[in-house]
This record gives sequence, C-alpha cells and structure tokens, in this order.
Amino acid sequence: MQFNLFLPQMRMSFDQLVERARAAEAAGFVGITGMDHLAPPMADDQPMYEAMVTTTWLAAHTERLAVGSLVLCDAFRHPAVLARQAVSIDHASGGRFELGIGWGSVPTELETFGVGSSRPRERVERLRETLEVVRALWAGESVTYDGEFHHLDAAVQQPTPQGRIPIVIGGAGPKTLALVREHADWWNLHVGLLDKVHELRDQVGDARVSIQQMVAYVPDEASREEVTEAARRRFGRSSPVIGTGPELVEHFGRLADDGIERVYPWFCDFAPARTLAAFGDEVIAQLGD
Repeated sequence: MQFNLFLPQMRMSFDQLVERARAAEAAGFVGITGMDHLAPPMADDQPMYEAMVTTTWLAAHTERLAVGSLVLCDAFRHPAVLARQAVSIDHASGGRFELGIGWGSVPTELETFGVGSSRPRERVERLRETLEVVRALWAGESVTYDGEFHHLDAAVQQPTPQGRIPIVIGGAGPKTLALVREHADWWNLHVGLLDKVHELRDQVGDARVSIQQMVAYVPDEASREEVTEAARRRFGRSSPVIGTGPELVEHFGRLADDGIERVYPWFCDFAPARTLAAFGDEVIAQLGD
C-alpha cells in the first residue's frame, strides 16, 4: 500500500508546509497532496495558498515525493494553461507531478466567485473535454478541437512530459467512472463508499484504487482521550480512524486486502514532524509499497 500525505495548504506558512513535506519524505510517504479551492471550505476566514504555486514550491524543496492536488477543480483553469503548468512542474520536479482533477466538490464556490457552471451535467462534460485537450496537447502534436466548452485551432505546446504524468480522478457517478476508465491511472473513491468498491471496481478499467482517510494517530494509551477529542473538534461529524500504530496497521491492512492500493492520510493534528515520523516507523514500515 502507498501512503500519500494529504495536507491542505491552509493555516500554515510555506516554511511549515516545507517542514512537513520533508518530514513526510523521511518517513516513507510516496507523495504530498494539497487541495484546490478559491476559499477554504467551511473556513473562508482562514488563509490559504493557491494549489499549483504550492505544489511547485514543495516540489522544489523535496527530492522524491510525488506532488499534486486532491483534486484540482477543472473550472479554475483553461486546459491549455493546465497542460502547460503540469508539464512545467513535471520537468522541474524530475517527473514527480501527478494531475489530480475533478469537476468541483463545492458548487457554491463556483457561484460565489463566478467561475464556470454549478450544474453537474455541464461540469462533468467540461471535465471530459479538458482531459481530452490536455492529453492531446501533451502528445506534442497540432490540436484542433471544437467542443461545447473548449475550442483550439492547430494548437501546439512544447515540451511534452518527460514520461507519463499520472492522472487521478475521484468520484463514483456513472459519467465520472467513464472518465476514470478512459483517462485515469488512479481512481479516488470516497471513503463513505468503501462498501461499494467491489461493485464499482469493474467500471474503472485499469485504474488503481485510492481513498482519502482522516486519521487521528494515538502515540500511547495515555493520549487516546485527548487525541479523540481533538479529532472530534477538527473533523466534527466526520469519522476519522483513531488508533495507535498497531491499530492503524490492522485498519489499513484490511483496506489493502480489499484492493485499496493508496491511502491519502489527513491527520487531525495538522501532521507535525513527530506524527509523520511515528506513522512512518509504525505503519508505513509494515505496509508501505
């Protein structure tokens, strides 16, 4: 199983983000992944940095971690701009960029900032066109495209990616699953739908399966109550997995047995270096790919 740290780029300075990225790298995480919003969901009074700028900065300050977002909102970027950004980070990082992309998890955000459409049909169709355009531009050939949302006339971009840039798509609706099947290397399934993973698995082709999981790491029994209360304060009605290293090994081991190949842990304590190091020693060392 792979472990890729999910670390929203909010409430922290760039120095703090870099510190955590380097700690994750030392602990054995395969990547670090942020979010993509114009304002933090349910925390719009908090400071937050832009996704692609943050990804570039973290790539520049690490050596091995894959970098990206879970996931970029399609409506925020024209596909020609996105394709150019992706290839630029790919080259700058030595091939460590992963393109996580979706059609937007917060429709009201699109309305608030006047970006794109909040209608599901239009958003998923625009994402389909974006994926087609981006992959065509990555091929380095002349692209003429006449879609509902995107129009290109003999467009060419160089350089092309150094290798294959992995694509991560999340969702479980029929149209989204079709996009996963056609374009994605990784399918990110909402943790609330884990009971449907076997039912849906045949619909995503060769895409590998990942989930995002809220985690409250318990360093020792004396800390369990404090950690549990902190997790409840941060994640509210959501259901993080709470446990010591051995308990988390058991939990994630069951997920691996169910075919989950990557987990994006989202730590309730904002992932300080001590938590990442302990998770690496106790969990990644046992299950890591």
